[in-house]
Amino acid sequence: AQSKGTVVLAYSGGLDTSCILVWLKEQGYDVVAYLANIGQKEDFEAARKKALALGAKKVYIEDISKEFVEEFIWPAVQANALYEDRYLLGTALARPCIARKLVEIAQKEGAQFVSHGATGKGNDQVRFELTCYALCPNIKVIAPWRLPEFYQRFPGRRELMDYAKKNGIPVPVTPQTPWSMDENLMHISYEAGILENPKNQAPPGLYTKTRDPATSPDAPDVLEIKFERG
Repeated sequence: AQSKGTVVLAYSGGLDTSCILVWLKEQGYDVVAYLANIGQKEDFEAARKKALALGAKKVYIEDISKEFVEEFIWPAVQANALYEDRYLLGTALARPCIARKLVEIAQKEGAQFVSHGATGKGNDQVRFELTCYALCPNIKVIAPWRLPEFYQRFPGRRELMDYAKKNGIPVPVTPQTPWSMDENLMHISYEAGILENPKNQAPPGLYTKTRDPATSPDAPDVLEIKFERG
């Protein structure tokens, strides 16, 4: 069958984008996978091998952590940009940084399309797509979670897990731990499963950057910070 063209997919190696990579190939696209290194804990070589095994014709792994810090995190810290006085906006700041490189790769590859795994009801789709359109107004965005042929086939993560199993896609989630995690230099955030109900607290084992308060020592620590040259 004739290819519908090349699409550059913002790929994380998680459940959603691994399934989307295979689904885009099913639809007749040539897929270039792009994984951004923004300081997350990740085996990037394993992610590269997985994307190629799933059928990506090329994989870009781009370290954009320096520009993430200098052009996004620093200005946010200087502006004291906190959501509701407490949330660091780690995800919101990272998306335009990721999308900028996404467009750059699409232009380099001569791709008409870019794609992402952001949900069809959230903010991330807006952050990705407005950045892409601002930098390249002619780019076409394939957003699977807004396409009826995708979201009707996969109404939830369980259906995605079934699809992954059927297509031999290794994924890090299980029905017991269905978390979607977004980690970078600035923060980590979680969603899905019991976390969708704000009444539920985080289950044990979810903490990666901090200790679970229930297992932390009662004795306080004193942290002293000294400044040199101002």
